Amino acid sequence: MKQNQLNAQGNPSLFLVTGIMASGKSTVAQLLAERFTKGVHVRGDAFRRMIVSGHEEMLPDASKEAIRQLHLRYRLAAAAADAYVEAGFHTVVQDVIVGAEVNTFIQSVKTRPFYMVVLCPRTDIVAAREAARNKQGYGIWTVSDLDHILHNETPRIGMWLDSSELTPEETADEIWRRAWTEALVLP
Repeated sequence: MKQNQLNAQGNPSLFLVTGIMASGKSTVAQLLAERFTKGVHVRGDAFRRMIVSGHEEMLPDASKEAIRQLHLRYRLAAAAADAYVEAGFHTVVQDVIVGAEVNTFIQSVKTRPFYMVVLCPRTDIVAAREAARNKQGYGIWTVSDLDHILHNETPRIGMWLDSSELTPEETADEIWRRAWTEALVLP
């Protein structure tokens, strides 16, 4: 039996799929979660959308309240993921977690093993994907702004994958093939 099949059938694990907006996180995380016999996809942005009043946007000059809400979102996603893993599910969390915030999320997670995959397609690809989407996620941010944070402020841990030339299915295949050794952050 191949190593990835052994890992997928063993004790439940936790994956974080991160990257900038329109990098393919939602689609790839769903495809990855579907590969497990018992798999869950936790969408971190759902916790942001649950705030019906008093929400503060994460802006380049974010307020203390916006940062507090961001950290709450990450803690809730981590707690939900930990609960699913504890219940026997391999769990894939997907969210925009870049820069120093990667450490904030990692500190919130109790599950081991913990794998992290960073999708980092080229900015021209991300901009084209963003333009083609029904939802517009960038607001005041630009693709270049977030890409700069991703490449210059995000800890170089886990598996970094340039998915520019890959379909979502090919991206999931590549993650499935390589993640068991390259994406492991916390054994």
